[in-house]
Amino acid sequence: MDEVQAFVRQHDQDRYLASLFAPEIKRPHLLALFAYHAEVARIAGLVSEPQLAEIRLQWWLDTLDGLYAGEVQAHPVAKALSKAIKVGDIPKFALANMAKAHQFDFYSDPMPSLNDLEGYLGETCGALVRLGAMILDQGAALECGQAAGLAGVAYGLSQVLNTLPRAQALKQCFIPADTLERHGLQAQNLAVPENEAAVREALAEIRMLADKRLGELHAQAPTIKETVAPAFLHVALARPYLAKANSRGAAVLAQGAEISQLRKQWVLWKTARSAPF
Repeated sequence: MDEVQAFVRQHDQDRYLASLFAPEIKRPHLLALFAYHAEVARIAGLVSEPQLAEIRLQWWLDTLDGLYAGEVQAHPVAKALSKAIKVGDIPKFALANMAKAHQFDFYSDPMPSLNDLEGYLGETCGALVRLGAMILDQGAALECGQAAGLAGVAYGLSQVLNTLPRAQALKQCFIPADTLERHGLQAQNLAVPENEAAVREALAEIRMLADKRLGELHAQAPTIKETVAPAFLHVALARPYLAKANSRGAAVLAQGAEISQLRKQWVLWKTARSAPF
């Protein structure tokens, strides 16, 4: 297992497992894309100050400039990404926007609204699906743009719930401010026992939006050709995550909604062999 593959396996298990269903010749390029995202997504957890996070993020933005200028890269992820960019004809703005979206992670302000959360997830999770499809089959990728956006939002919402303990530890709040306000909550009082019922209702809004986007994705399934299906495959894990979050209620704040690797492998295998989503 090479360094990039091992990195994705450690930091993005879902997409790593899904990548195993991609054609072997395209798999390294998918993994390079996922590794790039994992690098920028984990910045907030690596540093103690937003300013330091901004510096790390700027390094990746400068590295992107170098990649598109044809500079040889020493960093293993950047080196692998340069090949993925060529294979998928990936535009620089898409990778830059993906990185810039993660600036939100560096600060403690709540996500302003559900609409803003969907925008954030579109630039990150949705872009990963869309760019992954481009790596697999550029022609087929043109047909599934709407499906990619829906897939990214649905999966991303499931991960908002799954990673609530990490977000709390980093003083992040992905539960939108407008949702908190509707239920009389604030980011700093989510763990107060008296607010358990309100928290459960607020989290239910996120689950219901994820369910809605999954339903819309199902309607778009005919636009997802077999050649690009591996870029969407990890999204099949959204429903198990949402079910776990639902069963845990407000306890998901402290426990997350993680599912076992064995179950992930089963769901991915079953989905890969049948009609998706």
